[in-house]
Amino acid sequence: MTKKNENEEIAALCGDFMMDTYAKTATVVRGKGCRVWDARNSVYLDFTAGISVHNVGHAHPKVVEAIRAQAETLVHCSNLYYTPQQGLLAQKLSSIGLGGKVFLCNSGAEANEAMIKLARLHGHAQGRYEIICMKNSFHGRTMATLSATGQSKVQKGFDPLLAGFEFADFNDLDSVKALVNERTVGILLECVQGEGGVIPATPEFLKGVRALCDEKDLLMMCDDIQCGMGRTGTWFAWEQYGVKPDVCTLAKALGGGLPIGALLASPKYSDVFVPGSHGSTFGGNPLACAASLAVIKVIEEEGLLAHAAEFGKLFMEGLQQFVENYDAILEVRGMGLMVGMVVDGNAKDIVDNLRVGGLLACMAGPNVVRFLPPLCITEKDLEEALEMIGDTLDEMFGGDAEEDEDAEDAG
Repeated sequence: MTKKNENEEIAALCGDFMMDTYAKTATVVRGKGCRVWDARNSVYLDFTAGISVHNVGHAHPKVVEAIRAQAETLVHCSNLYYTPQQGLLAQKLSSIGLGGKVFLCNSGAEANEAMIKLARLHGHAQGRYEIICMKNSFHGRTMATLSATGQSKVQKGFDPLLAGFEFADFNDLDSVKALVNERTVGILLECVQGEGGVIPATPEFLKGVRALCDEKDLLMMCDDIQCGMGRTGTWFAWEQYGVKPDVCTLAKALGGGLPIGALLASPKYSDVFVPGSHGSTFGGNPLACAASLAVIKVIEEEGLLAHAAEFGKLFMEGLQQFVENYDAILEVRGMGLMVGMVVDGNAKDIVDNLRVGGLLACMAGPNVVRFLPPLCITEKDLEEALEMIGDTLDEMFGGDAEEDEDAEDAG
């Protein structure tokens, strides 16, 4: 019997004792910047960033130091008491966000759950509780956020789902307007659909939703969990469109790897919750808040918002060559460093081959390869990634380019 290597031992341990909810592939034991290593010291260029979590890179020294210092002082405190870290983080999020108050929790699903509850509580006295959501959206895996998600594949087997959610076509304002009625309280959307295929909203659509909410006195509700914290080149994706929602959510990159989520409200909706109407035991614990404050400081000090915008443009321009060279690569789309490469066929095959070649990417639906690199990527990282992608596509679809060249020569 062949002895397992270190990676196989870790995989076997997880397989034997963890519920099988993820299709795991590589083993990762440490990370630094834009790279991660497995147990046998093989290195990968990480263009998933923990699915848009490590926006400042793995193990950033300022984030590590903030976590270390806070862990030596106070890791957790009941939310029955005040802690300075909570207040400082809420103040900062308010100043860069909607100018109102903040609710802190532990994850994106919790943040979206809180946003749904706030909307329902706000509309309760008028009998308004329905929320218009978008087809192809993704908002989480709790029962409420699952019910608000516009993808049947993740809802299968969990019915009956929570009532009160209607679904419009993304980027189709008329389909949204058609669903508004006397029970409608809000419109929930991602400015860039992530799990749904890296699909940005059109400016006309997003501005139209804002105008519709103003006209009908509805809450405009933005899920910025994947597309926020600088991922698109601004703190929030909605800033790209010149609009402001009434409430929005953050998580993923907010804690630099520690679990934390946040619901931000404009002043008008900041006092909907009162003591006893919502809560979270670990929400906004001092350790996660200290990490979040460090992450925000790093993004500001290192100019990562502008960097994400610049390098996202360069990355998409680099990927465009593959659209021109290979029939199997159909389109490149996205915003900032939230990038999707649409393929004719199964994106998993490309993701698997990229991993073998040393680049970690993920999928966004069956036919989109999703790239979410840390915002601190360098020119060298970008060049290396494009070379790896080119080598992989050439190995998989090299015949496409050769046939096109032969056809041109024959012409």
